[in-house]
Amino acid sequence: MPLKLEIVTPEARIFSDEVDTVVLPGFEGEMGVLPSHAPLVTTLQCGELRYTKAGKVTELAVGEGLVEVTGNTTRVLTDMAMHCDEIDEKSVEDALARAKQTLESLKQSDNHEEVAAAMAMIQRTTAQLQIKRKRRSV
Repeated sequence: MPLKLEIVTPEARIFSDEVDTVVLPGFEGEMGVLPSHAPLVTTLQCGELRYTKAGKVTELAVGEGLVEVTGNTTRVLTDMAMHCDEIDEKSVEDALARAKQTLESLKQSDNHEEVAAAMAMIQRTTAQLQIKRKRRSV
């Protein structure tokens, strides 16, 4: 029995199809989902989402969000989901450097929102770089 996987960002539905397995970056580490999984709602952390379909593993860089598992359906609501070929490594490296510089300049600041935004950007860009570099080394 296949597992329906839906990945949605604020911009678009990134993926919607039946898969065999899903591995998600959760708050306490990776979480695997198989068909007939117990119902669950949990947070999604920045990192690598993998799904397997017909023996082929596909990897995406994902941002923070929520995951809802209901029987044979897994819904991922996230602020970012990108395939390896959509990631421009040079642009991501530049964005990571800017975010680190911004965070450094805000260390003494009381503006917690700007600090959180810079930290979120660091997490998202790091996830993208990990996926891109992993695929390059395979």
